Amino acid sequence: MIAILLIGLFIFFAMNIPISFSMILTSVIYLLLKGDIPLIVVAHRVAAGTDKYLLLCIPFFFLAGELMNAGGIMERLVRFSRSLVGHIPGGLGHVNVVSSMLFSGISGSAVSDASGLGMLEIELMRRSGYDDKFSGAITAASATIGPVIPPSIPFVIFGGITGVSIGKLFLGGVIPGLLMGLFLMAFVYRIAVTRGYEKSRRATLREIIREFYRSLLVLILPVIILGGILSGAFTPTEAAVVAAVYAFIVGTMVLKGIRFKEVFPLMIRVGVNSAKLLFIIASAYLFGWIMAREGVPLLLANTFMSISENPYVILFLINIMLLGLGCFMEPITIMIILVPILIPLVQAVGIDLVHFGVVMTLNLMIGLITPPLGMVMFVVVNIANVSIAELTRELLPLLAALLIVLMLITYIPSLVLWIPNMLMAP
Repeated sequence: MIAILLIGLFIFFAMNIPISFSMILTSVIYLLLKGDIPLIVVAHRVAAGTDKYLLLCIPFFFLAGELMNAGGIMERLVRFSRSLVGHIPGGLGHVNVVSSMLFSGISGSAVSDASGLGMLEIELMRRSGYDDKFSGAITAASATIGPVIPPSIPFVIFGGITGVSIGKLFLGGVIPGLLMGLFLMAFVYRIAVTRGYEKSRRATLREIIREFYRSLLVLILPVIILGGILSGAFTPTEAAVVAAVYAFIVGTMVLKGIRFKEVFPLMIRVGVNSAKLLFIIASAYLFGWIMAREGVPLLLANTFMSISENPYVILFLINIMLLGLGCFMEPITIMIILVPILIPLVQAVGIDLVHFGVVMTLNLMIGLITPPLGMVMFVVVNIANVSIAELTRELLPLLAALLIVLMLITYIPSLVLWIPNMLMAP
């Protein structure tokens, strides 16, 4: 039956049926073949997949990101980033990375970062003489930082499934997110020196301070979110609401970059995108329940532990599996299906769940920029007007940088756990 499930799923994928419908159709076929489970279970499980208070975070974080996007915030972040790192060889490549790191503290979504900042960053790099392929590659690679630096929608989903503290997951992503940025900048520097890309003049201290103050209203939003969660002032869901309200006030009343008549269409767009994601979560919950019913968690655990019981070997095998799946499936789908399957194995070999959550998230973010189905790749291809093949070739050294970070956080758990253990009680 497991084989039927997987074969059916990939057949529907090959027919270009959306992944959520593919999982529901495969599940219905499974139930019909089994014959001993009523089809009403489909409705029950789909409803149960979204019947979680924590998932309300998702539309509100989306809304906060969209409001900041529409409010003219991106230009301020780019100018501030340029004042900090524009003078380094390959200046705008570094600005691209730093801007993504700053914007990631607002949206929590790689696709939002790529589509929101990407258009501005690629156009700016194009005007300055950068190759479109390189501009697109660094935009795609830097967008993967978004869901690792808090706040993060994948962390919310992982915490909702496992019961792990969202605050700890957010804090656990800080050092890995910074490492991603630093390694990407190191590779950008090397490429820029080789190709002779320009650099801007070094900004004066006064200019840096001025751009900092212009961006301050944006930069304090992640502080509000994290500070509120860690202090116990509000839950992650309440933090998302606070972020959305704050973004609304800043965008419409302070910076006045959003007119009130633009808010309703923006909210409609957020509602549609949130509904799409929640439907994927619901269908994946149903499919994951069937996989669990077929004993896949036990089978996978026994298979992996027959190879080795060393936690680092287990993590290596999981990394390989996740990187492979990330080439073909949407990250949230993978997370919903596999987390319940992998958790018993991870706990059996003594791997910390906060550590595992961050490692898994980074794996899945790398999948967003790997062919053939990397979602961020398709977004950037349309913006940069390059082919998938051209973008893939340019992405290879940047993928290497991200894989180095993945290996570091996999085998040095303290890179993930040091901040959460220091700031939060066990």
